Amino acid sequence: MSNLINKWNQVSLVKRILLGMMIGIILALTIPDAAQWVSIFGSLFVGALKAVAPILVLFLVMSAISKHRSGHQTNMKSIIVLYGLGTFLAGLVAVVASFLFPVTLRLTTSTQDLTPPGGILEVLEKILFNIVANPIDALISANYIGILAWALLLGITLRNAADSTKNMLSNFSDAISQLVKWVINLAPIGIMGLVFDAIATSGLSTLLDYGKLLLVLLGCMVFVAIVVNPIIVFLYIRKNPYPLVFKCLKESGITAFFTRSSAANIPVNMSLCEKLGLDEDTYSVSIPLGATINMAGAAVTISVLTLAAVNTLGIQVDMGTALILSVLAAVSAAGASGVAGGSLLLIPLACSLFGISNEIAMQVVGVGFIIGVLQDSCETALNSSSDVLFTATAEYAKTRKEGKEIIINA
Repeated sequence: MSNLINKWNQVSLVKRILLGMMIGIILALTIPDAAQWVSIFGSLFVGALKAVAPILVLFLVMSAISKHRSGHQTNMKSIIVLYGLGTFLAGLVAVVASFLFPVTLRLTTSTQDLTPPGGILEVLEKILFNIVANPIDALISANYIGILAWALLLGITLRNAADSTKNMLSNFSDAISQLVKWVINLAPIGIMGLVFDAIATSGLSTLLDYGKLLLVLLGCMVFVAIVVNPIIVFLYIRKNPYPLVFKCLKESGITAFFTRSSAANIPVNMSLCEKLGLDEDTYSVSIPLGATINMAGAAVTISVLTLAAVNTLGIQVDMGTALILSVLAAVSAAGASGVAGGSLLLIPLACSLFGISNEIAMQVVGVGFIIGVLQDSCETALNSSSDVLFTATAEYAKTRKEGKEIIINA
């Protein structure tokens, strides 16, 4: 048995995940009732990732900041600029695509009694209160903005602590990182359960009525992932970006697609950054930060669905207003993690720019929930994979400026 396990572990994780996907699809299409028990593996896998992620972020950031050497560059300014640029351009791509391929909706009333934020100030207020949240409550509720704030502050105050204290933090960080590796190694079984559950319970038939909307939405996300992001990366590193882009999509995007949670994918991204040989002082902060503010997929969702509502109501939109929508979508998307319901509940905020009533906007949100099986999966895959992509880009750009050769471990 041990030899079998060793041989299994020697196979590429991506190949193992693909095998798990195939098994999940076959079971869902052939014996969905008899194999209902398979779905529990997906729930356990996502639950384990979500459980370990908050404590991993807390100790990794604390340990990295406490050991930070004075004068050591972490590239955080460049990464934040990349996050903002990527999110804005994603919103702009969605606006242009909506003009080129206008979509109308058959509105629904299925909004599950959700309440959207009243305005952009409410979104920003929520983020600020998340920053000053009780640290224990932040850990329990997986409030990553609060966790980051406390980890940064504690890390800074511990910079003058004894070496034994710093070593203890480092040991805790290493131990939790090892737990993360064990959880990630179970991804093939977990994704098998997630795929089975998605196909057996939801199927794809309900999505056919929204085929054109999905084509525009997913087309924008794919365009951002394989055209816009590579152009950004090339401008920074002046080297073929696609090995890095495909590495991030393959090892981060696939798991994010099925877990549909940027928070659950934080451990996966941390592990990928380590494989790429990136600076731990940087990625221990940039990855959880990206999971909260780097939301290119959310910007696409907000823009496309808002303009679909505009087209449905026959409202005329000029390019100036459309550009404002791109900016609003980018700012709103960055606050999506602070709002229950994520990007979909920020659609009414964008709709208000065109004078669309909250009642109609919430019907658009209902459409979003119907197509959420694919929309949310692709959105999360784009968001999460670009966290690693832009973190690596900033470090490789620094390497290029220093006149050193860029080596991408892809």
